[in-house]
This record gives sequence, C-alpha cells and structure tokens, in this order.
Amino acid sequence: MIIRERPNGLRLFFIIRGSIVPRIKWPLCVTVLLASIVTITHGALFRLKITMTPIPFSLIGLALAIFIGFRNSASYDRYWEGRKLWGDLIMRCRSLTRQILTFVSSEREHSPDWPPFEQGDVRSRMVYRIIAFANALRHHLRDSDPLDELREFLDEDEVVELALAHSKPLFLLQLMAHDLRRCIGNNQVQDYFAASIDANLTSLTTVLAGCERIKNTPIPFTYNLLLHRTAYLYCFLLPFGLVDSIGFMTPFVVGIVSFTFFGLDALGDEIEEPFGVLPNDLALSSMCRTIERDLRAALGEVHLPEPLLPVNYHIL
Repeated sequence: MIIRERPNGLRLFFIIRGSIVPRIKWPLCVTVLLASIVTITHGALFRLKITMTPIPFSLIGLALAIFIGFRNSASYDRYWEGRKLWGDLIMRCRSLTRQILTFVSSEREHSPDWPPFEQGDVRSRMVYRIIAFANALRHHLRDSDPLDELREFLDEDEVVELALAHSKPLFLLQLMAHDLRRCIGNNQVQDYFAASIDANLTSLTTVLAGCERIKNTPIPFTYNLLLHRTAYLYCFLLPFGLVDSIGFMTPFVVGIVSFTFFGLDALGDEIEEPFGVLPNDLALSSMCRTIERDLRAALGEVHLPEPLLPVNYHIL
C-alpha cells in the first residue's frame, strides 16, 4: 500500500513511486511512437492513405470508458471487501483476546504468588495462537511459507504438525478449539462464556473463507481479455482518426488518451487481487504487526515489536 501525502501543484506530474506509469510505460511509448509516425506520414501506410473520421472513436471511446469504469468498480469492490475482512479480523482478535484473558481462569489462579500470565499458561498460549493465525492467514493468501515466522508463537511439536497441515490457518483454529475444550473440561471457563469465545473463533473461520473467496475467484478471464484487446486496438487506431483534424498535436492527444485507458486497465488488474505485494495492494504485514502489538500488550508484555513503517512510501 502506498502511504504518502497528496502532492500539490506541478509535483503531481513527477511522481513515479505509487504511480501506474511503470506498469504501462512500454505500451504507452509504443502508442505515442505509432502516433508520431502516423503524424509524419499523414496517415499513409505503404503509400496507401488510411482515412478515418473521429466519429467511430467517439462512440467506441464512450463505450470503452463505461466498460473500464464498470470493471474498475468491480475490482475496487473486491479490494474494499478484502480490507473490511481484515478490519473484522483485527476486531475479532482483540475481542477474542479480551474474552480469553477475562473469562478463562488459570489452574493456579488461587495461588498467592500466581503471576498474571505465566509462560505456558493456557490463556497466553491461546493468545499467541491468535497472533499466529493472523500471520498464517497472510502467508496463506500470499502463497508464502509461514513456518519460520510462526516458530515464535508455537511449540516445536506444533510447528512440525503445522508443516503437514493442508490449511495452516484452519489448523491453528482447530488448536484453539481444542484448548477451549480442555478449559471447559477443567472448569476454567463457564459454558456461557465458552459459547461466546467459540462464536468469535467461528468468525475467524468466516474471515478465512471470505479472503479465500476473493483470492480463488478472480474476475472472469474473458471479461478482462475483451477489455484489454479493445483498449489496445482503440489506442493503436486512434492516430488515424485524429491526424487529419488536429495534425501535429496527434501524438500528444493520443498519449493522454492512452495513459488514461492503459492506466485504468492496469490499476484494475492490480487491485483485483488485493492480498499481494504490489504497491497498491493491502498492507497485510502492517495489520498483522498491529494485531501482534495489541495482543502482546494485553498479555502485559513491555517489549513490543516496532510498528511497520513505509519504505519509499510503500508498506507491505
């Protein structure tokens, strides 16, 4: 995700970091070069004058703009739904931690020298598994290996079992469910509060399923293919329709139109899959760090990991 202040004045035209220009620079250069050649030859191709009026381009351009706008709206809906799911994940992790630390008791709670959250206590273990779940979900959505990062939050035996699990986030939810069941069997939590904790665990499963739905169900390929082909054909043919009416300004106008259509097309591609590591994707690593800091602070830890900050205006 790009984090930076909105620039003012002419600086707006010289920003590259966070811009879509690097992704479309070559198609844009080819289109402007073609427009320049058409302008120099006055629309002649192998001594054959190609005569086209601006009217077809006006009609096609209007339809193409509506088409791109509709497709980008669908892409942004996927992006925003992904952000809402991760916002819900942060809220559920905080609520689940509060419930665990409040309603689940320790076997040593009545001891006079009992520490609030000792190492190995079931509550600390469950909270650390919540942190592990958030990070495992991030790796699951980005198709990366979470094992090295999760060793800090799990026992070594659990890491070995996790490596063999088909769905690592789902495996961690199952571990938390087993912990809750043991707490019920040991009378460490009342049934009413256990049901509420289990409801939040189920909500984490809902978040997992929602994110998998976005990741595994892209916008239909034929839809994107039709849009790409139409946009490229339109921009490549546009110089022939403009050269007789605007002359030497043809490359400039074609460049602006191509930048708009190619840019919107590329931006829709980028935010269609919001869980990746491209500049405009969601900052999942930053949100995982927020969850980790909040939950460790709830456990009474003082030395918390530093929040992630943007590097060159980009935060993962």
